[in-house]
Amino acid sequence: MSEKVFLTGAAGFIGSHLVEQLLEYGFLVKAYVRYNSRNNWGWLEKLSEKGNLEIISGDIRDYDSVSNSMKGCDSVIHLAALIGIPYSYVSPLAYIKTNIEGTYNILEAAKKYDINNIVITSTSEVYGSAEYVPIDEKHKLAGQSPYAASKISADEIALSYYRSFDLPVKVIRPFNTYGPRQSARAIIPSIIIQLLYSNSKIQLGNLNPVRDFTYIPDIVNGFFEIFKSNKLFGEVTNVGSGIGITMKELFALICELMDVKADLSIIEERKRPLKSEVHKLICDNSKLIENTNWKCTYNLENGLLNTVEWIKANKKMYKNIYNI
Repeated sequence: MSEKVFLTGAAGFIGSHLVEQLLEYGFLVKAYVRYNSRNNWGWLEKLSEKGNLEIISGDIRDYDSVSNSMKGCDSVIHLAALIGIPYSYVSPLAYIKTNIEGTYNILEAAKKYDINNIVITSTSEVYGSAEYVPIDEKHKLAGQSPYAASKISADEIALSYYRSFDLPVKVIRPFNTYGPRQSARAIIPSIIIQLLYSNSKIQLGNLNPVRDFTYIPDIVNGFFEIFKSNKLFGEVTNVGSGIGITMKELFALICELMDVKADLSIIEERKRPLKSEVHKLICDNSKLIENTNWKCTYNLENGLLNTVEWIKANKKMYKNIYNI
């Protein structure tokens, strides 16, 4: 297969797994990673010698960098973003520049080079607290954090390029993802790491929100199914398991799977501002299932067990500190 895919955010959690899958399927991949003076390629370090992989360092906020790097590619999968919700309260402007302007740069460059397939990554956070569950793609949008607002804006700009310039855009909207390589800022690795460091008091924030967690291979397969689809242009498509769990239930389940006992301590700094908290997110994945060959192959217990084993084997990578 000679198709060359330009993939942003390639060194990150989802991006690195997606790079591996595209290479496995025979695609040529131009992986766009954030420039740093150490020339560190994140999770792509071990893949750097793959013949079908080209790694380019740049800045998604810089149009010239994005445009020059995209040249010669046939399709685009755009994942590069700031995604930590707590830090969006600290620096909203960083999210505007990275998530909104970064997406604009991708769209403009793709228009310039007549790219034939563009997947833009959204987030379930754009729905805000659910008015009904499961949440389908017609649910109203609500920016309850600067992060969510920036992603709503990016999604709408992407869809406007489809309507205005006939740009072949698809928007994928993953619900909560977990698995190997995820940052310690996320709830599942945070719980596992604290338990591995033998804390008697596990520190968490609000225990009542409900989330739909999907294991990384199923999320990556969702990306690929949407990417290769001849349908879904100019549309938003959810990806998620369709099953919700509270944070309190999640904590209890991880303790059970790890065969440990621990007490919970609720820390105010880990809570979102009251009006910013999103209380329930459960995915309606019927559109994805009806239009592709996707199915959810991992249940939560199996995915968590795999994640626990991976974090145990890579414990030295993680510090037992709160990371926003």
